[in-house]
Amino acid sequence: MGNLIVLALLGAVFYYIFKSYSRYETYSKEAFKNFSVSHEAIKRSELGLFVALVAKVAKADGKVDNLEAQLIGIMFDDISAVFPEPEKTKQILKDIFNEEKSITNNTKEIARDLAIAIRKDKAKEQQFMGFLIQLAFVDGEVTKSEEDILALIAESMEFDPDRYHAIFDQFEKMMANVTPKANIDDAYKLLGVSKDDDLSTIKKAYRKLIRQYHPDIIKSQGKSEEYMKEATAKTQEINQAYEMIKDHLSK
Repeated sequence: MGNLIVLALLGAVFYYIFKSYSRYETYSKEAFKNFSVSHEAIKRSELGLFVALVAKVAKADGKVDNLEAQLIGIMFDDISAVFPEPEKTKQILKDIFNEEKSITNNTKEIARDLAIAIRKDKAKEQQFMGFLIQLAFVDGEVTKSEEDILALIAESMEFDPDRYHAIFDQFEKMMANVTPKANIDDAYKLLGVSKDDDLSTIKKAYRKLIRQYHPDIIKSQGKSEEYMKEATAKTQEINQAYEMIKDHLSK
């Protein structure tokens, strides 16, 4: 079927959280306007702690593949945009990610620190755990090592087990309902490219569509459950089409 990217936060409980977005402005430029950007300050912040956990999940199966890297790259863009000095912030986020992906014995501590930082805010818990679970589904399935690290994070954050399994099950159901593109013509049509286009042009079209349908940890605030499901399904189709075209061109 090729690699899949799951780029949405799912679960019926999300609608209840997101419908009150007009009063939920936690991750905005206004909220961070007085933040002093430094490696230590960002690493201690809740978003810095979250990036550290992203690194743990991304590297849980032993590698960070290209699709994971793309998803994480967009996440860096969106998070850094709410901070002063976005470019400096983005580099610090990358540094934190690279530092933490190679450390294996501090996951529980970081997850506990994040739980303390967000003070058991249910909306934030949902966003963070939803993103970590979707990241584990990047390649279409969750490995035992990925499942173990997710379970450790959820337990350390004292995340409600019923809510955790509800989110996880939503992703599994979504994956089961994805239908691969029928043929190469459909794949080219979906990406809006021609068979005469080179791979570089096709890749640009693919990345543009992925960003269009990518509701990240910042941008996902305020979106309805139905929008999330539609965006997830569309993103999966886009990724499948791109993988099919790449396979076709390599023959």
